Amino acid sequence: MITAMIRVVVLGTFAAALFASPVLAAGGGGGGGGGGTSSTDPYAGAYSDQKVQPTYPKRSNPKATQKGKKPNNQSSIGDPAFAAGYRTAYDTIYERNDYAVAIEQLKALGHDDHPNVANLIGYSYRKLGDYKQSQIWYERALKADPNHVLTWQYYGLWQLEQGNREQAMFHLSRIAAICGTDCEEYKSLANALEKPTGAALVY
Repeated sequence: MITAMIRVVVLGTFAAALFASPVLAAGGGGGGGGGGTSSTDPYAGAYSDQKVQPTYPKRSNPKATQKGKKPNNQSSIGDPAFAAGYRTAYDTIYERNDYAVAIEQLKALGHDDHPNVANLIGYSYRKLGDYKQSQIWYERALKADPNHVLTWQYYGLWQLEQGNREQAMFHLSRIAAICGTDCEEYKSLANALEKPTGAALVY
């Protein structure tokens, strides 16, 4: 039943987005999964200037490392110092689960408006239970890149943790419009929506 509802909402929103948005209708703006190239560097997409279609890392658990295809960001930064600092903060989050230190590391990069940076700061605040700060940073990431699909996923999980199922479904529809229903971000949020209200989410 929930799956059917999700599909109806997603299909309706996806169709509306295609006709309403010249960027999505034209296939531009960082949309769609599956067009990227494989990379042996797990962090390459965070600071690559290459224009490839984004897919983002699977997040089956908070310790997962970033693998798979390169994500695209229109505001990508090719600075090696930034890349190294981002790598360090990324590992602090997903390998050490030290969210407070990661926030300091990410803010020290001096690129708060980079969508990857803002999203990970938001994620870290959410893991620390500071939902107000988390929301501010997720919205900052989406302001920098409205098609930043990983932020839509993480912010959707934020909505679920706050009991906002309808908002989470809207986030799911945005993910579908950007990368379809086969991308990991869509599957992750859809799976979370299948769980009963109040169920613990491990993301």
